[in-house]
Amino acid sequence: MEWLINAAYYIIPFIVLLGILVFVHEFGHFLIARLCGVQVTDFSIGFGKELWGFTDRHRTKWKICAVPLGGYCQFLGDADAASANSDDAVEELSADDKKKAFPFQKPWKKLAIVLGGPGFNYLFAIVVFTMMFALLGKFSFPPVVGEVVAGGAADKAGIVAADRILEVNGREVENFSDITTEISLTVGGTAAVKLQRGDQILDFEVPLEMMEVEANGQTTARPMLGVKSVNTMELDHQKMSWPAAFAEACNETWRITEGTLRGVGQMITGKRGSEDLGGILRIAEMSGDISKKNGWLDFLAFMALLSINLGLINLFPIPVLDGGHVVIYTVEMISRREVNAKVKENLFKVGFALILALMVFATWNDFVHLFHRFFA
Repeated sequence: MEWLINAAYYIIPFIVLLGILVFVHEFGHFLIARLCGVQVTDFSIGFGKELWGFTDRHRTKWKICAVPLGGYCQFLGDADAASANSDDAVEELSADDKKKAFPFQKPWKKLAIVLGGPGFNYLFAIVVFTMMFALLGKFSFPPVVGEVVAGGAADKAGIVAADRILEVNGREVENFSDITTEISLTVGGTAAVKLQRGDQILDFEVPLEMMEVEANGQTTARPMLGVKSVNTMELDHQKMSWPAAFAEACNETWRITEGTLRGVGQMITGKRGSEDLGGILRIAEMSGDISKKNGWLDFLAFMALLSINLGLINLFPIPVLDGGHVVIYTVEMISRREVNAKVKENLFKVGFALILALMVFATWNDFVHLFHRFFA
């Protein structure tokens, strides 16, 4: 019975999380399509067998399907949910239906519809952060050790996970980023660290270890403490005005985007290991851990973070993803002619193969990660 309860802690939050983010993404496509006068034939959360659905007065079939690992928004005239090809019978549509069919739209309308999905993912994150900052206060990651780098300076000194760092070199630290700042200003190669472990206050003299870090596109060796942050955040309870909260939400969204792009760039250039690439199982694990150990606030912030990543990844210029469509429709707008159907078909086949390979690789990484977590 206990295993069933533990499974529920991971499965249910994951389905809720993914369902909301997929709905937000697809609703962006749906709303912009409707504003552009395009008929949406299907709006699906999940794939496979339909479990529940209804058709609204605009002839859109809303449904929830059995496999909750995504979703799609299909338009009139499309042969598939990816809008890769037009339906063979599209020329047989009536004149009124052709005005509402996706293949007959101008490239700028197609571009707007495609950008609606990622755009709504970003909008959702900004709204969540704005409400959190305005109603609850700005959050920060506390100076608590989440993970100690094996063989690093902290590991050799005896610092362990869950230690809360209070001071570095006599300077009080309030959030995790303060630790990095103070360590970078350490003189002499040894840092004085005061921390709290349970009810104890402990002092350490830590000889720093040289570790490679990436900054501004360059890799340099710097003296580092060798600790990583926890995923749990804290609120400072200093509520912000709505305009200030919105501005800070936009800044936070940009910081997450910039950090993700830097991480992807490091993987591509080989500066970061590909083992950090995770997939569906990693998301399920993290959403379950957060819902089990932390509160709804952490879960909401995690949802906003994933929404940004979902929007960003979909903008990558890979056929099948929204970014691939953006490239094609931009080319069509510049050239004033439609890209050859056979060329598009081949591009989408290559894109699909690439995405499938990445999914398989990410899932393998997830299995390896879970094996080391539970069995190693």
